[in-house]
Amino acid sequence: MTRRVQILSACVAGMILFTGGFLEYLKRNQRLGEPGVRLVPEPLFDEQGAVARKTSVYLPDAVSGYASESVPIQSLVLDWLPPDTLYGQRHYTAADGFWIRAGAVLMGGDRTSIHQPQYCLTGQGFQIVDERAAEIRVGGESGYDLPVKRIVARGTFREADGRVIVLSRLLVYWFVAKGSLTAEHDRRMWEQAIRQLKTGELQRWAYITCFAPCVEGGEEEAYERVAEFIARSAPEFVVH
Repeated sequence: MTRRVQILSACVAGMILFTGGFLEYLKRNQRLGEPGVRLVPEPLFDEQGAVARKTSVYLPDAVSGYASESVPIQSLVLDWLPPDTLYGQRHYTAADGFWIRAGAVLMGGDRTSIHQPQYCLTGQGFQIVDERAAEIRVGGESGYDLPVKRIVARGTFREADGRVIVLSRLLVYWFVAKGSLTAEHDRRMWEQAIRQLKTGELQRWAYITCFAPCVEGGEEEAYERVAEFIARSAPEFVVH
């Protein structure tokens, strides 16, 4: 029995060493792929007004029916994600007060920049009540169907004056790299692993989000507005 344990332990140790060496080999020989979003030499600022990044992911200033303004990147995000991560973030407001917060997170050489958005929602106190896949037609008849994931989340929060409020939010998101589009986290991870193994290229993925308010029973109306916004704006910054 002891002999078997020793053999098993040796096999496990060998596998760990092989895996570690293989991953180190991939890291040394990898080259970073092209992003699937536009980059511009425009600074992004943190909450204190300091320059957080000298380059940003482009999000259009003007989208038909919406006024917009740039939004600073939270210090918590800057501290949490790798320093080579790039961002874009704008707040869009329609004439009737409906708003959409659009954001982009672009990884550099550290793949941990990109994560599953569900973690962020639950970490902010929201509970996911609906999640489904969808497609948005971008570019009309000569365009393409953009795969997205749509999530409805609700949370109960206490205001500074003690009032308790219930907030509902719609999140629509997808991932893009040069030549690749998906809304599935597992597919993105698998494609990235296969591409790196075959070619040595580390795909440079971006995670795109559109966050908007919705009321219970009004989820479809909110989604239609966000989908229309994406169809209009995506051709200006997505270059997959």
